[in-house]
Amino acid sequence: MFESLSDKLQGVFQRLRGKGKVTESDVNEAMREVRLALLEADVSLPVVKDFIGRIKEKALGVEVLESLSAVQQVVKIVNDELIALLGGEQTALMLSPTPPSIIMLCGLQGAGKTTLCGKMAAYFKKQGRNPLMVACDIYRPAAVKQLQVLGEQIKIPVFTVAPEERKAPPTIARLAVQHAQQHGNDIILLDTAGRLAIDSELMDELGQMKAVVKPHEILLVVDAMVGQDAVNFAQEFNSKLAITGLVMTKMDGDTRGGAALSIRAVTGVPIKFLGVGEKLDALELFYPDRLASRILGMGDILSLIERAQEAVSEKDAAELEKRLREKRFDLNDFLNQMEQMKKLGPLQNVMKMLPGVNSEMLEQFESLNAEKVLARKKAIVQSMTPAERRTPTSINGPRRRRIAAGCAQTVQEVNQFLNEFEQMRKMIGGMMDKMPGGAKSGGAMPTPFGGLKKMPKGGKGGRKKFPFSR
Repeated sequence: MFESLSDKLQGVFQRLRGKGKVTESDVNEAMREVRLALLEADVSLPVVKDFIGRIKEKALGVEVLESLSAVQQVVKIVNDELIALLGGEQTALMLSPTPPSIIMLCGLQGAGKTTLCGKMAAYFKKQGRNPLMVACDIYRPAAVKQLQVLGEQIKIPVFTVAPEERKAPPTIARLAVQHAQQHGNDIILLDTAGRLAIDSELMDELGQMKAVVKPHEILLVVDAMVGQDAVNFAQEFNSKLAITGLVMTKMDGDTRGGAALSIRAVTGVPIKFLGVGEKLDALELFYPDRLASRILGMGDILSLIERAQEAVSEKDAAELEKRLREKRFDLNDFLNQMEQMKKLGPLQNVMKMLPGVNSEMLEQFESLNAEKVLARKKAIVQSMTPAERRTPTSINGPRRRRIAAGCAQTVQEVNQFLNEFEQMRKMIGGMMDKMPGGAKSGGAMPTPFGGLKKMPKGGKGGRKKFPFSR
């Protein structure tokens, strides 16, 4: 997502930083490169012209050019304008104070409406709500079945009407609302039909559904990989349905991302969610400031912290802290931490949220095959007995041979892992001893999920290298 644009913009600002004093010609040259980068990212020309014009107007002021931090000020101006381009502030869903809240999903065929319906249902369920998915697409083969399968996976009910009853989609939506009121569902997600292109039949049906159930949100589902065509049909949907929000899907498959930058500016409709993967938890609330920060290579620490807080409870974090302080961290704890890491998503996605990480660094990280390396380490631990995990020092030669056979790895690999684990345990113990009050006091704690606990300043014992990278 935005890798190409992000790399180009970071390159522009890096070159600016290499200059002693920034002149007007330097800023003009930088803006020319930013303009080309945006156009290559498939941002529409009118949006690019307006964007660059606003930046130059602010960046060419005397107070900027003659300041000691001119480059930082130019970067801040670009960041502020990116945030404004993306909508300014995060726009919340408009839910009814008196349930049920009705959300209608619409869009062209293939945009990912049905999958998004499942993702949103899972999102609301995690919030403690009681959603109901409604199969209103009676035209696409297996559309109803697909929604039912998703419902089974996330254990959320799906409202359907038997094919022989031949109910029209607006009628299905009306019956679903009655069903939700009777069964206590507070969120209704309407999965509507799509077409390969906008036609009068599709728009009439959606218009009738809107008139019948009066949805609180009409979300247009947009395939980010479509590019500028997405902006064109979004305008048409908006003019005929008055959509209240946009959801950009398949953002993980588009390295350019220009549609997301253009569509908000052109339509005036806020983006509310981003689909960032195929799994049912790969859905993110859209925050303009966080996305702008990612594009400019400044990371997205807030989103990473939120993911970490979802992945591990305060109780688990406190228990881990206690075990670390008492130097009782063992391979069972290591295994638990690996399971928690999986909840954060693919490691590449986590890396993208860290400040300063560019595509070259991501390629180097991917070359380490970190996911496979961690999977092998996990297999080694799972081949041990509970007693061996508690006391790794008890694992002698015969035990190591048995463990190696159990996980289909060599004895050398088992030895290497155990040595690395022991080094890591000593490193953590040393860090805990250096903290204020020693290992038994209640100071701050470095956990694998920073954000739940305050991170210590400095820290000579830390490694910059990815742990267990060999």
